[in-house]
Amino acid sequence: MSNAPISLAVAALLLASPASAQTGQDASADPQFEWGERNTSYPPAFDAQFRAPMLVTQAELDVETIVDGLVHPWAIKNLPGDSGYLVTERTGTLRHVTSDGVLSAPIGGTPEVRDERQGGMLDVETGPNFAEDRMIYLSYAKPTGTNAEGMTMSATAVGRGRLSEDFAMVEGFEDIWVQDPSAPEPLHYGSRIAFDDQNHVFITTGERFTFENRPRAQQLGATWGKTIRLYADGSIPKDNPFVGVPEADDSIWSYGHRNIEGAQVVDGQLVVLEMGPQGGDEVNLIEPGLNYGWPLVSYGRRYDRFGSAPIGIGSADIEGAVQPLYFWDPVIAPNDFVVYDGDMFPEWQGDFLISALVAGGIVRLSVGGDGLVQAEERLLPDLKRTRDVEIDDDGSLLLITDQENGRLLRITR
Repeated sequence: MSNAPISLAVAALLLASPASAQTGQDASADPQFEWGERNTSYPPAFDAQFRAPMLVTQAELDVETIVDGLVHPWAIKNLPGDSGYLVTERTGTLRHVTSDGVLSAPIGGTPEVRDERQGGMLDVETGPNFAEDRMIYLSYAKPTGTNAEGMTMSATAVGRGRLSEDFAMVEGFEDIWVQDPSAPEPLHYGSRIAFDDQNHVFITTGERFTFENRPRAQQLGATWGKTIRLYADGSIPKDNPFVGVPEADDSIWSYGHRNIEGAQVVDGQLVVLEMGPQGGDEVNLIEPGLNYGWPLVSYGRRYDRFGSAPIGIGSADIEGAVQPLYFWDPVIAPNDFVVYDGDMFPEWQGDFLISALVAGGIVRLSVGGDGLVQAEERLLPDLKRTRDVEIDDDGSLLLITDQENGRLLRITR
């Protein structure tokens, strides 16, 4: 994906500064959905951070099923040329789909996964030199044995191997990074993979959900609730922000995250989508070494089943924590996203197109030249739970639905 023509540097300066008044531009359209009742009353730090003006697209969208019968697909990767697509199924498989919809048997050579609740086979990405070496990267819930109570333990892991020319095997797969420590709860694995153009790979993680686990998002000795930055071979860059810091993990790029399931590098900067609790989903611009606040602060609150109590200090702002670029309350449950740079929908150039489990379909954020959100649109919500979105070579969109009978869809006009 090429860099989008937006300035995230300006927005990043704003988010790291004290709250100031910034107003999103008006969008001309009648509301097409109801925002719903908020879960908290915390005011946004600036106007463009929350409930941007609603848009209604002028494009008439057509939805085509490329293939169905996928079991809870989690990620899709468009392969170069006319080589089709790779799709992960959370149940533990990786498959190849031809451009005309022929679904392969499970590809061999992939790792064993913990297929339970949110665990399983998760993201797939091609390496930075795929055209030459055919290296692909997989994230997954790695079984790591049992604890003293006999509970199954697991950790977010990322490994790589060579995809065979016939798409039947991942050869020589080996881990390049494993989250430490492991946890018994099969929840909040994060697991998106993103590359920049400097041979770095970013990995997102979650804080493993429970009240007991979540404080580790603030602890630099654990890789829960962090973004991770490595070289593509798994080695650690010497300019990572915590290299040489006593008791800190050298791989950490940022901390204070809840559960990041969307990540892209845009204009050289890591941008992530972070799932909140009951309210408080976020778009975050990641700066090295900075704290993003969880679980000290949040624009959401605890789930109703846990008593609806405030998170942390009972505020959305604390000194030293970075504000999100944008947040939702109620949640959309964002998964991955793309910054549109195709030809089929020129009016969407530079916009964030987000797959979402609760909002369904695609959530479109129109982003201005200052990097701030100007407007929001909900596209194809009747598709319900969507896990990943990609741009195909012709500018159409590829979308996967997270269902027992999941589908790979093509969106055209």
